[in-house]
Amino acid sequence: MEKPWLNSYLPGTPAEIDLGDGATLVSIFEESARRFADRPAFSCMDHAISYGELDRMSAAFAGWLASAGLQPGARVAIMLPNVLQYPVALFGILRAGMTVVNVNPLYTPRELKHQLVDSGAEAILILENFAATLEKVVAETGVKHVAVTGLGDLLAFPKRHIVNFVVRRVKKLVPEYQLPGHVALADALARGRAQGFEPVAVSQDDLAFLQYTGGTTGVSKGAMLTHRNMVANLRQMHAWIGDLIDEGREVVITALPLYHVFSLVCNCLLFMSVGGLNVLITNPRDVPAFVKELSKLKFSIITGVNTLYNALLQDPGFAKLDFSHLKWAGAGGMALQAATAQQWHDVTGKYVQEGYGLTETSPVVSMQPTTVDAVFTGTIGLPLPSTEVVIRDEDGRDLAPGEPGELCVRGPQVMKGYWQRPEATEQVMYPDGFLRTGDIATMDEQGFFRIVDRKKDMILVSGFNVFPNEVENVVTLHPDVIEAACIGVADPKSTEAVKIFVVKREGATLDANGVISWCRESLTAYKVPRHVEFRAELPKTNVGKILRRALRDEAQGG
Repeated sequence: MEKPWLNSYLPGTPAEIDLGDGATLVSIFEESARRFADRPAFSCMDHAISYGELDRMSAAFAGWLASAGLQPGARVAIMLPNVLQYPVALFGILRAGMTVVNVNPLYTPRELKHQLVDSGAEAILILENFAATLEKVVAETGVKHVAVTGLGDLLAFPKRHIVNFVVRRVKKLVPEYQLPGHVALADALARGRAQGFEPVAVSQDDLAFLQYTGGTTGVSKGAMLTHRNMVANLRQMHAWIGDLIDEGREVVITALPLYHVFSLVCNCLLFMSVGGLNVLITNPRDVPAFVKELSKLKFSIITGVNTLYNALLQDPGFAKLDFSHLKWAGAGGMALQAATAQQWHDVTGKYVQEGYGLTETSPVVSMQPTTVDAVFTGTIGLPLPSTEVVIRDEDGRDLAPGEPGELCVRGPQVMKGYWQRPEATEQVMYPDGFLRTGDIATMDEQGFFRIVDRKKDMILVSGFNVFPNEVENVVTLHPDVIEAACIGVADPKSTEAVKIFVVKREGATLDANGVISWCRESLTAYKVPRHVEFRAELPKTNVGKILRRALRDEAQGG
């Protein structure tokens, strides 16, 4: 197929990546542990563990799994926020030849049960704050081995005891629970060290992750991501931003949860592979504390979603930080809005660079070229090396540049399929190997792609398609608006009408008529909102993506 985007690649960027050496996440980790043994690998709450320490602790965790009788290929769940215990368990599971099942710590018992049962998980490492949730469902799952950890367990003395005391006794964030037979993480690591770690042969075809989709539409499904998928995406990204990276010296801010594929790959795994330091932010929703943490660091990389960048920019202390070491800020997960990108540049001197991906593609499909003079373009950039992207209509026909249709992807990072769901896999895969993403996009003559919107979020007004992203982008350009969300609501005259939910700045006098007048200056009449509702905040996922579906459900219920 033709790849017009290759002509827009920066000089030196390869068209293809090589996977012929058989590398796995395990071999990459062990090489980094050897090369950067004395360098800090992960830090949290002002305490860092080196690559050498992570090597030893992850080996101990792998030893515990083996001592429990688990075999290579077993699924092991991690139910943790961003704490040091996460990379210990992650690399321990992988080194044991097992499959990681990432679990959102805020899951309800119903959601947790579904994921544990569906994945067939046999073991889990869980933060004690959420152990009461596991207690309610563990007997109905196949989980036989439970390790529990406290928030401060891997911090240095005396901070570990202080943090655990405050969490348990002062803030009372640990409900009582009964999990017969569970072990404390410290005991599990001790058992693992006593057992010893016997290296396990791992191949590129082995499953590294069952990475579950968010479940915002239908039942949550586990995307089967192999070592080959993950290594491919690491090498694709390294080929793309390699000139930007100083191996063994980068400091990356990891605020999005590691159980989410964006942060897992673009922060944890990518910068592990180059000896970087991942600074784990356990609670990025506490923005003043987040900004205080940033003030202590000479950070060079940060990733996030639009809402996270927006929240940082609203904090009065953020603009006072030292950005002299910042090389690159990456965005994904949701549309990056022009107002946020511009304000970020005004404060930091750098533009946020938008990329695109999804769980099923391990996750990155495309990125903006990482030039020092990069500007905001509103596109998701160019397909990465070894990635093919086409735009197709409802009948599966390829469309010409400029025509909107469904974005479809083929490449070594595309998942093996959905776990134990061949019919669901068939629904999203064309016979020629292209994955249907469900996103409506266009491609220009230079090969740059632009997301129009999610197919399922499109609004139909009197036969015309309205894409919420466009309306939201216009509204958030208003100086009195912090964020906005657009949905379609039932309307007897036009099938649907556009409704916009707006969070405005404190003290702003903006009203509904002001929003509508603003939109009329930039939008065709049928795209202009007919309904405006002001909110103190908008519903979001734990990653920070605005939940349009929650607003639609609320509107329908009302």
